[in-house]
Amino acid sequence: MSGASDAPTGTDGWLIALDIDGTVLHEDGSLSDIVGAEVRRVVAEGNVVMLATGRSAAHTLPVLAQLDIAPQYVVCANGAVTMMRDTSAPLGYRQEHVEVFDPGPVLTTIRSHLAEAVFAVEDDHGQFMYTGDFPAGVQGEGNRRVAFEELLGIEATRVVVISPDHDMEDFLKVVERMGLHRVSYSIGWTAWLDIAPDGVNKATGLERVRSRLGIPRSRVMAVGDGRNDIEMFRWAGAEGRAVAMAQAPEDVIAVATEVTASIDDDGVAVVLATL
Repeated sequence: MSGASDAPTGTDGWLIALDIDGTVLHEDGSLSDIVGAEVRRVVAEGNVVMLATGRSAAHTLPVLAQLDIAPQYVVCANGAVTMMRDTSAPLGYRQEHVEVFDPGPVLTTIRSHLAEAVFAVEDDHGQFMYTGDFPAGVQGEGNRRVAFEELLGIEATRVVVISPDHDMEDFLKVVERMGLHRVSYSIGWTAWLDIAPDGVNKATGLERVRSRLGIPRSRVMAVGDGRNDIEMFRWAGAEGRAVAMAQAPEDVIAVATEVTASIDDDGVAVVLATL
């Protein structure tokens, strides 16, 4: 990967964490030329721009190529996986930190509440095993469809649940009734549930990166649009900037310190222009 790299550790630059879907990329996977150019400008001026996403590493690293940047770290799987730049590794990155958990109990609990749901487990190698019709990005190379019981014994970095028969409000009520107190979970735009190891989220991965880079908490910015960005916003907004995209749900906007334009109006470029 030949894109712009991080600023050296200990500079006065910012650490800028960008969500991908609905923040950097449009629903069709396209990147605005304006957003790409603004990202590269702030990197060239000595800031660290990295991605913090619910995506697996395999579906995150190609976005770096779209942006033409090569940060030292990338946070994937909602904080469960941190990748580090390594030019000798495939795609230029290797796993630097991985959190796993036993998905069996939570899968069994959810299935008892959502019998018709479709399930997927991401393992510590970034491979997905899934039980039904998932988006094309999940049904990619190396991933495979399996029986539900096969998911129970996998060491998981993430569990994903889709319940197509529920609207969002019904799905939220069902999730609240589950009492998932031993895992961290977030809910996507539709009836989509992302479950990570207990206490793991984008914020925990980003704090590890921030500490290693030696960047003050007051110089962190996080930009996102989904409920899996809420903990990241609380982390960034405590001393820095937590920026919600204009189209984000109300409960996401409520924990942000500021709101930028929507993705259709190049919200990432708008907020980066303030640096």
